[in-house]
Order: sequence, then C-alpha cells, then structure tokens
Amino acid sequence: MGSSTRSCLLLLALVVLVHGAARSRSANNRFPDDFLFGSATAAYQVEGGWNADGKGESIWDHMLHEHPEYSADRQNGDVADDSYHLYKEDVRILKEMGMNHYRFSIAWTRIMPTGEANNINQAGIDYYNNLINELLDNGILPVVTMYHWDLPQWLQDLGGWTNPIIADYFEDYARVLYENFGDRVKWWITLNEPLTFVAGYSNDGYFIQPPWINKPGVGDYLAIHHLLIAHARAYHLYDEQYRATQQGKVSITIQSDWYEPLTNSTEDIAAADRARQFYLGMIAHPIFSTEGDYPAIVRELVDKKSKAEGRTRSRLPVFSKEMVEYIRGTYDFFGLNYYTGKLVTSGETGKNPSRDRDSEVVTSVDPSWPASSVSPWLKVVPWGFRKLITWIHENYNAPDILITENGFSDAGTLEDTDRISYFKSHLTELLKAVYVDGANVIGYTAWSLLDNLEWNKGYTQRFGVYYVNITDPARPRIPKASSQFLKELIQAREIPQD
Repeated sequence: MGSSTRSCLLLLALVVLVHGAARSRSANNRFPDDFLFGSATAAYQVEGGWNADGKGESIWDHMLHEHPEYSADRQNGDVADDSYHLYKEDVRILKEMGMNHYRFSIAWTRIMPTGEANNINQAGIDYYNNLINELLDNGILPVVTMYHWDLPQWLQDLGGWTNPIIADYFEDYARVLYENFGDRVKWWITLNEPLTFVAGYSNDGYFIQPPWINKPGVGDYLAIHHLLIAHARAYHLYDEQYRATQQGKVSITIQSDWYEPLTNSTEDIAAADRARQFYLGMIAHPIFSTEGDYPAIVRELVDKKSKAEGRTRSRLPVFSKEMVEYIRGTYDFFGLNYYTGKLVTSGETGKNPSRDRDSEVVTSVDPSWPASSVSPWLKVVPWGFRKLITWIHENYNAPDILITENGFSDAGTLEDTDRISYFKSHLTELLKAVYVDGANVIGYTAWSLLDNLEWNKGYTQRFGVYYVNITDPARPRIPKASSQFLKELIQAREIPQD
C-alpha cells in the first residue's frame, strides 16, 4: 500500500475520533462497528537494540546492568524480542489478527540519547518512521505512547521526575515527536501508568522501578506533581501549535484496580472511595474532573499528616490556581489500563510516611477469585472492570474511554485457555458498561502482542498472545490459542457464546 492508502486510513482515523461516542445502545454481545481492537507493547520490553545506532542509556538499561539481581531471572532488555530488527514481523502478526491499531511506545533515548533537544538521533527517527509507515501501509493505526517508563539516565542524574525542570525536557521531547511523526500519528498518549513508575522514587511496590530511591511519601509525590505539569505542557503544545494541521488527539493512560468495599458498612464504603482517590484520582482528578486539582480527601489527609510530622509544608506540593486551570481539561480521551480488583477496609499499612499509609486503607482479595499461576497480584475480577469503567464515566464527565491495556499472565503455554477466559470475561463486562451503563468505550487494547521482558520479573511472567523463545537468536513469533480467539472475535465483532 502507498501514500493514497495511508491517506484513506488517516481519514478513517478522523471519522473514528469524531464519531466514536455516537452509537446506538442495545443490550447484546456485539461490538459497535466503529469500535477499535488492538494490541500493545512497550519499547524497553520488546525492542532490544539497547545501544544500537546511537541510542542512549535509559534508567532501565542502567539499573539492570548495574543490578542484574533486581531481575527475577537476571534478564534485561538488551535484546528482548528484537523488535528493533523484527518490527515488520510484528506488523505482519497484527494484520493477521485483524487488529485496527497498535499501541507502542517510543524510547526517548532512541530519539534523543540524553533526553536533550540539541542531540537528535536520526537513526531513531528513521526507525519509528519505518514502523509507523509499515503499520499504515497494512491498515493499522499507530497509537503512540511517548513515555513508557524508560527515562534517559542523563535526566535521572539531574533528579528525574523529582526535578521540576523535567517538564521543560518533556515538552521538548513532545515537540520532536509531533514534528517528525504527527503528520501520520493521530493518537498520542503522553505518559503510561504514572502511579506505577513513580514507585521508583518511593522504593515501594511489587515491581522494582528505577531509579529505586527510598523516599516514600515524598519522592513519589514530587514526581506526581511534576509529571502532571509535563503532561499538560505536551497537551497544550499540541493544542496550540499542531492540532489545527495534524488533527489528532492527545491524552494520558492511567492504571487502576477496582476498589470494592469489604463490607456494606459506611466505613468501608468511604475507605473504598479513598482508595479510588489515592490510586486513580491522584492523576485523573487534576486532568479529568470539573474542578481540577488533587482530590479533596487526598489534600486533606496528606496535609494533616505532614503537619503532625512537624513539617513546615505538606509532602504533597500545592498547585497554584493558575496551574490547576492549566492542567484541568488536558485530555481528548481517557486511556485506561485495568488488570484486577481489590477489597478495601479502613486501616493503616505501608511505610511511614507513604502514600499507602496516607490513604488510611487496607486492601485484600477474596481467596475464591481465580488468579494467574505466575503473578500473585493478578486476580481475575472482570466485574470490577465494568464498575471501574462506569465509575470513570460517571465521575469524569463521560469521556471517550480507550482501554489501553488489559491482559493475563502465564508461564508461556501455547494453549492459553486461561488467557482466553480472561479476555472473554472482561470483554463481556466491557459491553455491559457500554450498553447497560452508557459508558463511551471506543476501543480495547490487549496486553500484550508478544511475550516480552516483564520488567523486573524478566521472562517468568508472560502476557503475550504470541510466544517468543528468547533462547532462539531468531526470536520467532509463535501464535498462541488466544491470538486465534482474538482474530475470530474481531472478524465477527462479537463475543463467542460457546
């Protein structure tokens, strides 16, 4: 396919953007005709080529080179799935499944080795141009994440996300991306799962995140504050300088579990709402709510505890009124990652200080919930998916919601019936949110296209719908049963009832 086909595909993308929420509602198991199906990866997890053709060092490169023991199987992303060389094969299998879109991330250090705008790596620009063109030539829309956790190490040496100047560097980076790719990329995601990657500044959480600094309740709040400003800078830059000509959309992806009250008591209901505010609202409320700023209960509790600790200021920085307005409304859709749910009651847990302790909640799970055999945290709670989608719809002005990740891990079996069951149950609940609850869900992105480096868990947890043998230098992509399930579902545009 050539340039004329790309133009037709881009026109289709604009039609979806404009009309994504305008669809009739009827209780059935069929997806709307304009509903988008896709799959996703992240640069560090699949690309490899960690120092190829001028690429710089990221914080993940640095950490797993310096501390291989931080990885469950001592693996790193130096080669990974070798998508740097095998991207055409990735596009081929996306097309084979009939995917409408591919969500991938750009490695900041492949474009700007140190993160600075005065040092542009043309080989990196060429790589992503080739990938984007290959996708469009095969009828697949690129959905591009600017930042999926791989900060340039040079910027981390300056303090990373705890240094307010990071917003300047991020805006510079966004400008380079818009200038080089915005003529073809119509879906932009600034940041992926902020509350996951800020764990690198609190030395807290299930996933070890670089730079792995032990400053809970302080470092992570600074990072949250500055990333919200950085996101808004990238959004306003597009709005003011590129939207009129490029006509795309810019937003952010937020991960959240569903937080269900442990009991029907008033205390547990309030605790569940606090959990949603501390673990979803911290990012979503400043951007998507009518009033903007951090949720009131978050502000109240962190301020109160900071004062009790004898501090002269709150551990959670304060936005000026002007900055509240600058951040509020910086979205064109709601990017949502969902994997699991939790039960919530009042109580204290976690380090002192920490965001967990500030929230005054204790989470647990129902032992009857099915679970992944390799990821203890991943309980199968599909009804929580519907509740979360509907909660976002009701609390954040009915935004268009793009599911940017949803998936299940196992040890890598080709007959992955548990993954198929996970997809089926969650898509069933998604349709209930659309047809029964009225939520504007415009697309679904399965995580992940490939078995890849699951961050510090290495290859011990595999989320792919295609198996990759990392001991084979050729890194062949081998279809699992779940890839066929998705292919048939996309062709029929409905959930099979057998």
